[in-house]
Amino acid sequence: MSGSETHGDRLASLVDIDRLIHEPARLTILAFLTVVDSADFVFLMRQTGLTWGNLSSHMSKLEEAGYIQVEKEFRGRKPYTMLHLTQEGRVAFQEYRHRLRQVLDDLPD
Repeated sequence: MSGSETHGDRLASLVDIDRLIHEPARLTILAFLTVVDSADFVFLMRQTGLTWGNLSSHMSKLEEAGYIQVEKEFRGRKPYTMLHLTQEGRVAFQEYRHRLRQVLDDLPD
């Protein structure tokens, strides 16, 4: 760290972190999708522990941002929803991880 740069200056980069991803439920959803590329709604609901309504709400925000693609269909008479991580979502998640890791690594022990 240079003489004129303070820890506060380094922490200021947290302000630029993607707040859409930083929310714990959306971070969890994207983390799962990063590993599996796509997952159905019920699987994600079980894995994340989110309620149907919470998952649906966070899913909509991620879809609006272009981070996930949602495909809905009926299988028999039952609705089936599949979520896919988009390339934009993958890049945003990687940038988020990089920025957060950088901020945390710059903190003194």
